[in-house]
Amino acid sequence: MDFPSALVRGTLVSRYKRFFADVVLEDGTPVTAHCPNPGAMLGLNSPGLPVWLSRSDDPKRKLAHTLELVEADGRLVGVNTMHPNRLVAEALAADAIPELAGYETHRREVRYGANSRVDFLLQGAGRPPCWLEVKNCHLRREGTLAEFPDCVAARSLKHLKELSAMVTEGDRAVMLFVVQRTDCDAFEACHDLDPAYAKGLAEAAAAGVEVLAYRCQITPERVVIADRIPWRGAC
Repeated sequence: MDFPSALVRGTLVSRYKRFFADVVLEDGTPVTAHCPNPGAMLGLNSPGLPVWLSRSDDPKRKLAHTLELVEADGRLVGVNTMHPNRLVAEALAADAIPELAGYETHRREVRYGANSRVDFLLQGAGRPPCWLEVKNCHLRREGTLAEFPDCVAARSLKHLKELSAMVTEGDRAVMLFVVQRTDCDAFEACHDLDPAYAKGLAEAAAAGVEVLAYRCQITPERVVIADRIPWRGAC
């Protein structure tokens, strides 16, 4: 996924009300940017961190800038939770995720479960349908371990139950975590921040839901899904 225009670098002043970030650009210009991330952004919201913003010329937008990347410990971290589905769509089209390769159609936002929409429904002749949910992962607290979620994620827990129901019906179901970091080599559910989700992920896996975690390559020009990293909760 290429950014549509060159990103501009700045320094984070404050991230507040979940969807706003005050930033001072390198030329000294202060701006308020849209922060497309409803999570806690632990370790990525400290004043003084270097950040990268995109800019839109759409006159209908209230905020021209969007927070895209944060520099933490010298590495770039993607914080835009709108990107993982686009990244996965590109990877699916290129058969770049071996576990999900070979499906003829990749439908998006298909209704299923209790008033929900699955991120992708993969279908192919002679294969059961594959229901695919995608989550953005950007939390790293210790070592090289990526964790999800970074706050209580009741809606994400609901998705796990709905994926499990699809397996019960004889279909395939996959939970894919897109790790928008380059400094992690393993993934784990965050037991202390959301024990219910961690338990739910283990239960879903036991019910037959496949759990995948893929990390990304990130530059100020583009983000792409790179390679699989192990899930520590796997049996």
